Amino acid sequence: MAKLSVELNRYFFEEERGEKVSLGDILALAGERIFGFLWVILALPSALPVPAPGYSIPFGIAMFFLAIQMIIGRDRPWLPDKMLKGSMKLETVQKFVKMGIPWVQRIENITKPRIAYLCTSLPGRVLIGCAIALMSISMMIPIPLTNTIPAIGIFVTAFGLLEDDGLICIAGLFICSLGATLTTSILVFGVVAVEKFLDLIKDSISNLVS
Repeated sequence: MAKLSVELNRYFFEEERGEKVSLGDILALAGERIFGFLWVILALPSALPVPAPGYSIPFGIAMFFLAIQMIIGRDRPWLPDKMLKGSMKLETVQKFVKMGIPWVQRIENITKPRIAYLCTSLPGRVLIGCAIALMSISMMIPIPLTNTIPAIGIFVTAFGLLEDDGLICIAGLFICSLGATLTTSILVFGVVAVEKFLDLIKDSISNLVS
């Protein structure tokens, strides 16, 4: 299979396509590198430094579903028909792909098969699957700042998996850990803020009653 940037450019810009592109179409394009390929494609819109409203939650659900299957040891994922038939306008996909290809090419320039057991062994794939599952959950949380870094972590980790490059996977897992820390901090801060707000209301009511 050719490099991912070449495949994406050929599929979305050189060949004639319909008005919409479905996940099933992308699945057929993935070939043998299906898990890594799908995660790279699904994480791309949220990983780019531009707003991607409306994609983080459904794509996060799809990536979580894929991660669970990798954790339990499946070589190829199964996706429900409803998910496979989910589609986006070709023009929208082309916009994200056009913005993403330069980033893909930068990573391609430094990837090569190394520490491949992290990508091919069951323990390594379980570790990667667990990290992507957690980042997918973070992407589903409708709170600012809980989408981009987790999506970047998934994108980089998946790229390493795609190229059997364990070193890139390690870099991606590190970014995932940063995403997990950020999301946890935001959630904890939110819970503490809500508790303090409720305490303030209770104190105000108590003062009024007394």
